[in-house]
Formats: sequence, C-alpha cells, structure tokens
Amino acid sequence: MTPTLTAGTVARRTLLTLLISAAGGGVAALLNLPAAWLMGGALAVAVAALLGARVMLPNWLRDATFVFTGLSMGASVARDSLALMIQWPVTLAALVLELILIISLTGFLLRKLFGLDRGTAYLSSFPGHLSFVMSIAAAGVGDSRQIIIIQVIRILLLTICVPVGAVFLPIGHYSGGPVQPSVPLEVLALVAGACAITGFVFTRLRIPAGYALGAMAASIAAKFAGLFEGAVPPVLLVVIFIFVGALIGSRFNGITRDEFAKAALGGLAGTALTVGIVTLVAFAVSPLVDMPFGQIWLGLSPGALEGMGALGIALGFDTAFIAAHHVTRLLLLTFAIPVVAMMVREKELP
Repeated sequence: MTPTLTAGTVARRTLLTLLISAAGGGVAALLNLPAAWLMGGALAVAVAALLGARVMLPNWLRDATFVFTGLSMGASVARDSLALMIQWPVTLAALVLELILIISLTGFLLRKLFGLDRGTAYLSSFPGHLSFVMSIAAAGVGDSRQIIIIQVIRILLLTICVPVGAVFLPIGHYSGGPVQPSVPLEVLALVAGACAITGFVFTRLRIPAGYALGAMAASIAAKFAGLFEGAVPPVLLVVIFIFVGALIGSRFNGITRDEFAKAALGGLAGTALTVGIVTLVAFAVSPLVDMPFGQIWLGLSPGALEGMGALGIALGFDTAFIAAHHVTRLLLLTFAIPVVAMMVREKELP
C-alpha cells in the first residue's frame, strides 16, 4: 500500500521539481536553444528523476498546467486560421496514413528486434492517449512498466527533438503574423476561469486530455467571438513552459535506472522510427499546402499535445492547425487502441 504523503512533503517535492525545471530552462535559454524553457526544463527534471530525485507535480497543479497551456494555445491562434482550413483535409489524410504506419511498423520493430510480446509492443507503439493505453495494459495486455517507460521516452524525446530539429531542418521560427500586445491581466483571469470550467466539463465527459482541450476550446471560442484580443504575456509564457517541462520530466518519477536501461533501447529505436515516419510524411505533404514545414510537423507529431502546443507557441506557429490535428489524432486512437488490443488478445489465445 502506497503511503500518503504529507502536505509538507508534497510542497517540498513540487518546489524542487519546479526549481530543477527552471534551472534547466534557464541554462538552455543562456545557450540560446529554441523553446529553451520547455526543452531544458523537461530534460533536467527527467535526468533528476532517473538519478533518484523525488520529483512530482500534484494533480491539481498538473490540471492547472493543462488549463494554462490550452489558454495560451487558444490565445496564439492566428486570425487567418479559418481561411487556411481548406488545406487541412490534405494534412488530415496524411495523419491517418501516418498513424497506420507508426503503429504497424513500430509494433513490428519492437517485437522482432527487441523481443517484446505482442501486447507490450503494440501498446508501446501508439503515438499518444497514454492514459487509455495504460488502462488497457492494466487489464492484462502487455507489460505495463515497459510500456510506460517506452511511452515516456517518446514524449521526452519529442520535446527535445523538435527544438533541436529547428536548427537542422526547415522548421525554423515562423513569424505567424504581427506581434500582438499582451492581454490585460484582469481579462486573462476571466478567460482562465472560463477555460478551467470548460476543462472540468470536458474531463467529466471523459474527453481525452480534457483540461487542455477544454481550455483551448474556450480560449479559441472567446478569441473568435471578439471577447479578448492579444497574446499571453511573455513572462507568463515562460512560467507555463517551466511547468510543462516539469510535468513531462516528472513522468520518469519512480522508474529505476535498471528498468530504464532495460526498455531504453526499444524506446529510443521506436521513437526514432516514429519521428522518421512523421518527418517523411511531413516532407511529402509540404509541397501540397501553403504553410511552414515546422507547423505541419507539429500538427502531425506523434503525441504530447501539451508539449507540442507549447512548442508551437514558442516557435510562432498557428496553434489552431496544430490543435485540430492533435484532437483528430486522439479521436482516431480512441477507436484504434481497443481494436488493436482485441486483435492482440485473439492472437495470444491458445
């Protein structure tokens, strides 16, 4: 039975986690890396967790992080998003093809090269919907510890690979239109309240990533309705990135170095294959649509809604496009995960 932590212990571990994330982000910012506060924070907290630090974010703070991430994504939506939607069917079709390739090829790789059983291999290959994947694993499909390690490696590496890729690939920094003034704090507080309420409703309705998607939906609706103008203040964005980095890195909490080493090669290979598939599909689609390559890549990215949304803001892309594709990905996975799990079980039955 897991002992209940005292309020003081929770506060100390949370503060430690946020300080580590801020320190890692600060170092990355000094090195002038893209999306520094997010990437540096996530990497620093993940390393600290593997070294034995008791990192954590309590559930209420995790949910608040989702709310503010969704709020900032909605506030960053470009005004020409609706005009660009005519191009989205092309990239949405590419998303469907990409998911089929990722699940089938990554699952095959993990089975044949790393000797994982069918359940572990295919549940580890799903690009997202982690809570749903783990609930299926808890029902007796696959090795849940191996699955969580491989999945968390995917999320962490995505957060690191995209900013690094900005240096080598044509991801770059897209202006996304003129710089907007900051939203007044009193207006931001009202919008944040609406975002939190909508996120709570989405969560009660069991919508995946409910707080993030609900907050984003409320923020986008308020902006298009003309209820507020402007962007989230830069200082607040840095704080949000620190919290998202802490959230991503803290998923390594409780994973021992031996467990990590056992699953790391499979996680690295699976993530590399996944990233390769996404990159090839994005390159194939980019001549067909008039938008930056990096925006296409983030929209097609295999998971990490909150991380990719934050990176979209940091790199200056249209977050409406990114959000729409991630919502579609989660919807497709909602149907795909139980279907694949049933197929795996049928093959494993004597």
